[in-house]
Amino acid sequence: MSKITAAITAVGSYVPDFRLTNEILETMVDTNDEWITSRTGIKERRILKDADKGTSYLAIKAAEDLIKKAGINPEDIDAVIVATATPDQPVAATAVYVATNIGAVNAFGYDLQAACSSFLYGMSTCAAFIETGRYKKVLLIGADKMSSIIDYKDRATCIIFGDGAGAVLFEPNFEGLGLQDEILRSDGIGREFLRIEAGGSLLPASHDTVEQGKHFVYQDGKTVFKYAVSNMADVSAKIMERNSLTHDDVAYLVAHQANRRIIDATAHRMGVDDSKVLVNIEKYGNTTSATLPLVLADFEHLFKKGDNIVFAAFGGGFTWGSIYLKWAYDKN
Repeated sequence: MSKITAAITAVGSYVPDFRLTNEILETMVDTNDEWITSRTGIKERRILKDADKGTSYLAIKAAEDLIKKAGINPEDIDAVIVATATPDQPVAATAVYVATNIGAVNAFGYDLQAACSSFLYGMSTCAAFIETGRYKKVLLIGADKMSSIIDYKDRATCIIFGDGAGAVLFEPNFEGLGLQDEILRSDGIGREFLRIEAGGSLLPASHDTVEQGKHFVYQDGKTVFKYAVSNMADVSAKIMERNSLTHDDVAYLVAHQANRRIIDATAHRMGVDDSKVLVNIEKYGNTTSATLPLVLADFEHLFKKGDNIVFAAFGGGFTWGSIYLKWAYDKN
């Protein structure tokens, strides 16, 4: 029997209708379009305005888009993993609710949280499930309603984040396509620089924590930027070296969309031409767990069977890594 590899065989996505533009943000905090664009590359971000809808809504819509486009029966899905930093609830996994609502009644599900690296780590997890031979269809959804944890009076964070979801289906491949190699890393020093302080077991929710805004994202931007640039670039270059890939061999870089300058620094370190760097940050901002699959969805039409794609991400914790994957299909 040929070796089993785990390949992405379908992609889906969803973003809310409302566009929070830089011009609108100018009316909310002391900032302007030129400042935001020059430092981040972001022009607008999508926001889920419905107060009664959470991350599960985004995830369900992305999964339904994938199911419809791929023409699969949701009852054939073996597992549903939702990569997210904003689950619907602290207890009761969002993935379980999503699986039930998309008709994946035979699947088990759970959430995976590694901040902005959640989807990347989820790719590794899905590949491991497939490679065992026990599972045939594993659905990975990256979804975040970041607007639910952002203080729109804090100009350091409100300009960055948006809401959205993307989904991919992993299936067995016997042609050597799919996930080839991975480098995943973490460092607990990051807990100091990028966090939500309250709401967990260390500092449970209280009147005081809410009043002090401790349930919003805090980010030491300069420190996070420094770590992200060096670490994301390092692992991306290392995975190329480890697999004897030259810049000509890499078809595309799919990087976490947090900051255009971080993406450019990673590409420069890899020696990859700008034409191979896929960027949609200007449309969505940083959607945390959703950035990688949203890039795949937006640029799926470019990918050819056998293309070498390098993924890279960096997130709170700190967490980061790079994955080398061979694309498995041509889009019809």
